[in-house]
Amino acid sequence: MMKKIVALALFGLVVAAPLAVPAAVRAEVSSGKDIYVAPGETQEQILSFGGHVLIEGEVRNDVVVLGGSITIGGKVGKSVVGIGSRVIVRSTAVVGEDLAALGGTLTKEPGCAIGGDTLYFQTRELGDRLFRDGEFFEGLFSLSIIPLIIAFKLVMIFLWLIAAVLGAALLPGPIAYAGGEIRKHFWPTFGTGLAAILVFTALVFFAALLSVVLIGIPLLLALAAAGFVVKIFGRLAVFYLLGETALRAFRTRNITVMGAVLMGLLVFSLAGFVPVLGFLFTFVLNAVGWGVAIRTKFGTRENWFMKQQAGC
Repeated sequence: MMKKIVALALFGLVVAAPLAVPAAVRAEVSSGKDIYVAPGETQEQILSFGGHVLIEGEVRNDVVVLGGSITIGGKVGKSVVGIGSRVIVRSTAVVGEDLAALGGTLTKEPGCAIGGDTLYFQTRELGDRLFRDGEFFEGLFSLSIIPLIIAFKLVMIFLWLIAAVLGAALLPGPIAYAGGEIRKHFWPTFGTGLAAILVFTALVFFAALLSVVLIGIPLLLALAAAGFVVKIFGRLAVFYLLGETALRAFRTRNITVMGAVLMGLLVFSLAGFVPVLGFLFTFVLNAVGWGVAIRTKFGTRENWFMKQQAGC
């Protein structure tokens, strides 16, 4: 069950949707809005971005909240995951599987029933576990640098917004195709991307050493240009996947590439603000972006290793 907690924490924005359920049972999805499951009411599952969730009735499957708060007084059939959230579990609450509060707060009243594991890390505890006894990292996570980090993130979001609009307008087909391939082959794509990043890093280091004698400067520039193109296309494909998933969860019928990419940018940016886990989320999807750009040959549907036969 602990593996499921980690998977939900890192990929909750992806695996929790789409929430396609029968009309008789509602699946609630919210962005910045409150969700209330009243006594006697039943819902399939809940996915909330920055909202306040109050459950006094029953949720049959998972409850995943990014930011905001979760208050449980009723029954949740599977897991409850709060990322940067305030989680309150009342004495009358029943959680069928796991309970995880990552980067937020957790309050459990005596008498509540948790069927699986309970995982609770405060934001500071997460940092201490990853960067214990390191003065450099203590300074990196100090309050004085937080405004600079936020300003840098906002500038990067603006730049990615420009890239998203241009990319979706110029390459809608390849981006949509590449995003679909991520959904079909997530782990092979991640593996390819991770290997590509390692090889690329080694090549950059080698080119930097050669730059001392001027030979490596053209190679270094070529690598920088190639890496820039791969990163841009791969990230837009990831945006499309996240955005399409979120829009389908909101039951949007007519999904355009532009709309999906912009929604994905929003989801990706919000996840990036979550301490520590946001970094892991970004790292994983960055590797996926590299992988899909290489595996799909920038969304052209061509195999890199397929030889053309004469007369075909």
